Amino acid sequence: ILFAPRGVGKTFVALTISIAVAGGLSVFSWRAAKANRVLYVDGEMPALAMQERLSALAIGMAAPAHAMKNLSILTPDMQPRPMPDLATTAGQLALEPFLDGVNMLVLDNLSTLCRTGKENESQSWQPMQSWLLDLRRRGLSVLLVHHAGKSGDQRGTSAREDIMDTVISLRRPRQYSMAEGARFQVHLTKARGIVGDDAKPFEVHLKTEENSLQWDVQELEDVELEQLK
Repeated sequence: ILFAPRGVGKTFVALTISIAVAGGLSVFSWRAAKANRVLYVDGEMPALAMQERLSALAIGMAAPAHAMKNLSILTPDMQPRPMPDLATTAGQLALEPFLDGVNMLVLDNLSTLCRTGKENESQSWQPMQSWLLDLRRRGLSVLLVHHAGKSGDQRGTSAREDIMDTVISLRRPRQYSMAEGARFQVHLTKARGIVGDDAKPFEVHLKTEENSLQWDVQELEDVELEQLK
């Protein structure tokens, strides 16, 4: 699960990860061992905006042609009816035909795609949790994108994190200006099987260069040292 306050850059990160997995590429300090099929389900953005972001990120990552062939996107404005409610069995079954041959599923975001039940009740999360565990048994990796609450933690019940292998928190630096755009720290607050340098937090900044978007990555210690200087 990947969570952050609104406007930080969750979708940019999720799209970057999707391109990396689809192309067998590196992103930040992570690398996809091989190319895999990815399905990106978005619950709020128009298809054109998603395509523009994807195109700019792919150019910045020098993504090969097969990366885009391995990546499929579902957006609300391209459907003849409302997006399925994935917190229900009917909604999960509606998505099933699109999962054939898919290795990774990205759900962006939980608030728009899971509309049944109360966000703060762990019992309301049970149908979704059972489905996610079933997808894991079938060999699908799932990335959930979610909002952070006022406390800075992921919004709603903490039971969501119980079955997660990895929990990624995106946080604004202490010194930040809106003019900087997508600049934030990446923290792994839960990381099964990830230790040492791979588990260290780091800072990233999304920069625009002509028609491409590129990530500038720095170790957090280096950033803080510069601030001290």
